[in-house]
Amino acid sequence: MLFTTKTASQKRADFRELLNDGKLHAFPGAFNPLCAQAIERKGFSGVYCSGAVMAADLCLPDVGIANQDEFVTRGRQIARVTDLPTIIDIDTGFGEPMSAARTVRLMEEAGLAGCHIEDQVMPKRCGHLDGKEIVDKDTMVQRVRAAAAGKLDSNFVLIARSDARAVEGLDQAIDRMKAYVDAGADMLFPEALKDESEFEAVREAIDVPLLANMTEFGKSRLFNRSELENLGYNVVIYPVTTLRLAMGEALRGLDHIKAYGDQNGILDKMQHRRDLYDLLRYEDYNAFDQDLFNFEVVDTPTS
Repeated sequence: MLFTTKTASQKRADFRELLNDGKLHAFPGAFNPLCAQAIERKGFSGVYCSGAVMAADLCLPDVGIANQDEFVTRGRQIARVTDLPTIIDIDTGFGEPMSAARTVRLMEEAGLAGCHIEDQVMPKRCGHLDGKEIVDKDTMVQRVRAAAAGKLDSNFVLIARSDARAVEGLDQAIDRMKAYVDAGADMLFPEALKDESEFEAVREAIDVPLLANMTEFGKSRLFNRSELENLGYNVVIYPVTTLRLAMGEALRGLDHIKAYGDQNGILDKMQHRRDLYDLLRYEDYNAFDQDLFNFEVVDTPTS
């Protein structure tokens, strides 16, 4: 955190500029602060904090069990280690409309650049699962209006997510999203659209920035960046990708250790200590304490 250079308000202003430049910007999901720093180092536009990932990190299903304090804490931890704008999932707002307003204020205070709130009932479920239930339009309008009133910084981006496509159909989902914009949403997140024609229909009907969710194993096929940009979308998130990659490799590594009794055959699958220290910027911290970085990491034999 000592090597970040931008304030939260600067990052929010950056996010607003990104939404107005006519390009598509990728916000990969970060499952922890170190991953957020890797996302910045790789040159992406921003960082996303997924509610499903925050719940999974606590070994919980994505059904609204993880609480407001846990979301705020993780959002703060991630936002403060990067100069990129960070946006976060706040599920249904953690309660009644007043709670939604408080959640937005807490996320703003934690340094986030924006958040999205959805129109599901509690307990909610992953947006790409069947059997979702949504609140009526008026209830969600109340949520959005309250959440918008919770903002202090006008550059904080309030994103309204609608899960209505799977429940009421595309036309009703579009009608709802227009009402959410009227209630104060700065951006819209149409969840679990079926195909390219539906992404296109939402873009034609809506004139505020749009977010596309490219989660693996979901209802939508995985669109390429150029496809989404041509469709006029502004932000694409890859919410669970980094967690799935990390856990997949972790499980394979544990299987190897159990089978062979050592790590010698999987060293090439690991991040080297040298690269981890580079990502952590040990050398930069040396400016504050000359005794911190007084070593050299050397390569060791792999067998």
